[in-house]
Amino acid sequence: MTALADGFVPWPSDLTRVYRQRGWWRGQALGSELATAADRRPDAVALADGEVRLTYRSLLARADRLASWLVDELGLAREDRLVVQLPNCWQFVVLTLACLRAGVVPVMALPAHRRHELSHLVAHSEAAAIAVPATLRGFDHAELADELRADAPALQHVLVVGTPRPGQLDLTEHCAEPATAAGHRARWDADPPGRSAVAVFLLSGGTTGLPKLIARTHDDYAYNARASAELCGLGPDTVYLGTLPVSHNFPLACPGVLGTLLAGGRVVMLPSPDPERVFATIAAEGVTVATAVPAVAQRWLGHARQHGPDQLATLRLLQVGGARLADEVARTVRPVLGCTLQQVFGMAEGLLNYTRLDDPEDVICTTQGRPLSDGDEVRIVDQTGQDLPDGVAGVLLTRGPYTPRGYYRAPEQNARSFAPGGWYRSGDIVRRRPDGNLVVEGRDKDMINRGGEKISAEEVENLAYRTAAVAHAAAVSMPDPELGERVCLYAVLKPGATLTLGELRAAMADAGAARFTWPERLEIVGQLPVTKVGKVDKKALRDDIADRLSH
Repeated sequence: MTALADGFVPWPSDLTRVYRQRGWWRGQALGSELATAADRRPDAVALADGEVRLTYRSLLARADRLASWLVDELGLAREDRLVVQLPNCWQFVVLTLACLRAGVVPVMALPAHRRHELSHLVAHSEAAAIAVPATLRGFDHAELADELRADAPALQHVLVVGTPRPGQLDLTEHCAEPATAAGHRARWDADPPGRSAVAVFLLSGGTTGLPKLIARTHDDYAYNARASAELCGLGPDTVYLGTLPVSHNFPLACPGVLGTLLAGGRVVMLPSPDPERVFATIAAEGVTVATAVPAVAQRWLGHARQHGPDQLATLRLLQVGGARLADEVARTVRPVLGCTLQQVFGMAEGLLNYTRLDDPEDVICTTQGRPLSDGDEVRIVDQTGQDLPDGVAGVLLTRGPYTPRGYYRAPEQNARSFAPGGWYRSGDIVRRRPDGNLVVEGRDKDMINRGGEKISAEEVENLAYRTAAVAHAAAVSMPDPELGERVCLYAVLKPGATLTLGELRAAMADAGAARFTWPERLEIVGQLPVTKVGKVDKKALRDDIADRLSH
């Protein structure tokens, strides 16, 4: 098995000194920080999942027992990799904490992944174990795990939530609370992983190619979660609802599950963002903070308009991230849901931007926030790498105390994605306002070049939402022999609504949009395709319109 150090790109020593001097890196393993948080409120409920309710004492005891089993019975060693493909459930949290305590490195796969992605992740990480649900939404994950094990000599163990197949292991059984926890606790308190060791592998969120592995260390990921929790005002009274796939960075540590636990709050796990289940859970658990991607937020807004927001009385903060929330939609969050909106623009590769809780409503609704940390460095450059002034859109480059300096074992990708000096090329097109807040204009592959005029797909979508008919919108380029590219808008309409291309263009004219930005084709669809992390799959739409035009 390849040692992690052989594929990990470290921060330069001069920067690590600064990060530690500033107190951003505390030199403590993330699992140790979580254990300290558990000691502050041992009898408080840390985790709720349906009828299951675990106190901080119970959560830590279960995790420490599981950590001992992983090492003593399965033979996993420090830095061994374990692919985690679990839905939002209490076992996910216990397993993740066990890995953080023992120094086993979880590789955060998504429940939607199948053989193509999982075989790559298992091989690339050289995983020794995988944790899966037995079945989920009709798919037999346990069977696939056995097939993966047959093809990957390093993959020795399959841990299952649900009924395991012969030769597999029942994860839930080994997440049980021990009769005596003191011995396990003393063991992992005395022998934590190193502060600069890899704590977790996150996956890149790109829409093309297989996911890349992002190595997050105990130092940087603990800071990521801790600083996010502080900025978002999390504390012992916080009740955080996780409905997005929790293996994704946003609900895991921005501040997410880890940030909530570090702050002493309660995490409520829910495997579905269905509005009826979400609203009922918010009312039953007294949820104060929830997260959503734009498409999910719009479903919640629609449900609240139809049924009323009475179940949301305790909800004070809705975080929306993963993609830009259209300004017109953002403005409806407070009046419809009765809570504060916080826009979150970030990436599993590091940099996080938040609108602040006390920002003016205009900032909250029309920007994607500003960097989390004083240590975050941001540059906005043109295609030649030259820095651009405020107000001019360009490609976002960043580095800082929680932005890794390269992907794991990916030298060719690192050469493309990281500029000299360790600057990560995010691929996002943004402009910076004089107040420091960023406005996301799209992706560098999401800019439509119509005869030399650069059109932001995000802006076209924002204008489309001003029409009364459009529920969901996605603007993409379509090939054109004369201009190179033209604008095509895919739209999902509200129930009973109709829309023609002429009506759409008239609405954009009324909004004062430049004529060259007007869509030249409108495709009405029942739903928009999404990637495995819940973002609109623009590549699939570009492929679709190219195929339509070729016939």
